[in-house]
Amino acid sequence: MQHVPTLDIRRYDSDRDAFVAELGAAYREFGFCCISGHGIARELIDGSYDAFQRFFALPAEAKLKYHIPGSGGARGYTPFKVETAKDSQYADLKEFWHIGREIPRDSKFADVMPPNVWPAEVPDFKRWGYGLYQALDDLGSRVLRALALHIGQPENFFEDKTDVGNSILRPIHYPPIDDASDIPNVRAGAHEDINLITLLVGASAEGLEVLSHGSWLPITTRGDAIVVNIGDMLQRLTNHVFPSTSHRVVNPPNENARKPRYSVPFFLHPNPDVVLDPLASCITPDNPRRYDTSITAHEYLMQRLREIKLIG
Repeated sequence: MQHVPTLDIRRYDSDRDAFVAELGAAYREFGFCCISGHGIARELIDGSYDAFQRFFALPAEAKLKYHIPGSGGARGYTPFKVETAKDSQYADLKEFWHIGREIPRDSKFADVMPPNVWPAEVPDFKRWGYGLYQALDDLGSRVLRALALHIGQPENFFEDKTDVGNSILRPIHYPPIDDASDIPNVRAGAHEDINLITLLVGASAEGLEVLSHGSWLPITTRGDAIVVNIGDMLQRLTNHVFPSTSHRVVNPPNENARKPRYSVPFFLHPNPDVVLDPLASCITPDNPRRYDTSITAHEYLMQRLREIKLIG
């Protein structure tokens, strides 16, 4: 049976050419790869999950203090059944929180990257949450270095395009499904991510599936592996050399459906003013240019947030 490979990112330093080739092949085939050997401390991951779970366990009225209407959930709390996968009939069965990049308030991007809010009820939420944000931001930059080499760019190609990226850490809580008839058996509908790459740290229950060659393939990780997948912005930038693959979260067909599920994706975004035109190195006679109109990362994000009903 085919499976999404797990690759040790330490090989970027010890066995670079082979690692870049294998990583590129995994993304061309699946749009997904599992990355091990990343060095993010278990304590940081476990501490973050603990802080996030304590927030989601708060009463609804406490959580709703951090819901910012009209913001598209850019920061703070988004309640259950708000986000809806593009073209889906049902809202997703999840609540989540958004942590963004801390930038100076006189930054040229301050108008589109609001300040973070932090829940007073969980005093260590910021320490754990922003610590994990920074660790995943660093790891994402390492993955992008290898991907840049794979498409014939210098390894630092993405650095000045993501150093003020509008990236988001999203702790998610999927509640237990007590009643199997609670509409669909899908906790998060089939979708593609909007951003450059997504890094998913662990999940407390199975359920993540990726669409590969017409069938749904479960993704499970071992050890310290983190799932990293391609988003639509990188698909566009690479003229579909790296595909952004549909994925979903289903209810496990066992007693885990009656347990809550937590997961923490990090959506690595470009700087808001980056233009997402296909790169010349990704345009060939076999893969002609697929996009004729230019669009910035911020314009693209706004377009997609309207589609998934996070903004009106």
